[in-house]
Amino acid sequence: MMKKIALGDLCNPSIGHIKELPDTVIDYIDISSVDNLSKTIIGYQTMRFSESPSRARKAVKKGDILVSTVRPNLNAIAMLEEDTPNKTVASTGFCILDCKEDTDSRFLFNYCKSKAFIDEMVSQTTGASYPAVTDKIVRSALIPEYSYSEQRRISKTLDTVSSVIEKRRKELCAFDELIKARFVEMFGEPSLNTKGYPIKSLPEIAEYWNGLTYKPEDVADEGTIVLRSSNIQNAQLDFEDTVRVTCSIGEKKYVQNNDILMCSRNGSARLVGKVALIKDIEEPMSFGAFMMIIRSQYYPYLMTYFQMPAFRAQITTGATTTINQITGRMLDNVKLPVPEKTELSNYISFVEQVDKSKVAVQKSLDETQLLFDCLMQNSFG
Repeated sequence: MMKKIALGDLCNPSIGHIKELPDTVIDYIDISSVDNLSKTIIGYQTMRFSESPSRARKAVKKGDILVSTVRPNLNAIAMLEEDTPNKTVASTGFCILDCKEDTDSRFLFNYCKSKAFIDEMVSQTTGASYPAVTDKIVRSALIPEYSYSEQRRISKTLDTVSSVIEKRRKELCAFDELIKARFVEMFGEPSLNTKGYPIKSLPEIAEYWNGLTYKPEDVADEGTIVLRSSNIQNAQLDFEDTVRVTCSIGEKKYVQNNDILMCSRNGSARLVGKVALIKDIEEPMSFGAFMMIIRSQYYPYLMTYFQMPAFRAQITTGATTTINQITGRMLDNVKLPVPEKTELSNYISFVEQVDKSKVAVQKSLDETQLLFDCLMQNSFG
């Protein structure tokens, strides 16, 4: 069996919480700044230190690895690839790993993405409603001990395969953008209604309702799958992180093919409103309390509309704070132009053709992901 070493032994000691002058300008990274799918930092907030949240207290520099200590099952981690314009500061909700000179940071980053690391963190969480681990637990995780040259070799191989995965994901996103472009070409910009379509309220063309509320004791290894926010990736269903329950489920809490699944509530505002189309159901499935089902014969049109700025503008009109929840009442107030069914039929045909291309790319993505998972298993156990 390969010798293992504590993660913290490969990193420099933590410098603790920082103190800055009130007028110091910082670039603040919190949990919403990290995309847990691509494992990248997708943004930050610039502010004076005196105006920053009390959690903005951890210094970060280029090459550091940020590991979210909250809900480790979501594996919200990222590496700061480039210095930000101002002093970079992260939330205390992150454990910051600053690798020693004889440790390859990409190797350590890949380990933190591994199933072995995630499983170890999940097994040591505390708190039912807000599961978390401590920095000490993160730094105590055991990693196989490789020489520096072996670390570099492993990280190079994993990064090469990872880049192919990212390329395939971008291809899928490009197909989604193509669908949106075709939508505007055929129907015009929804907020302007340049085609002069009849304006209807969403309740006139769809019905919608919230999902299943269940208790922790209802979760089991066997039972009915409950779809959650984490199951929506790139406007498609992803079953990598699933929950099953054994509690009683009413008829309206089951999904059907062509239903639109929407995330109606999330701690991260950017995830609220993301959607996926339910199709090719192989077993009965429900959906969670922070999700909505929208059921309509206009589902292909609505699926794209919900991803357009026009929809987001309607539900955020008059809001004074960031929207982190979509309610049925908010949807009741949505009004949109509705094309004739003959035009919708042409649009459906186009979407179906694009979907065929997406299936081929998705298959390649799945195969590459399987290869990556095998390499990770061989490297980290």
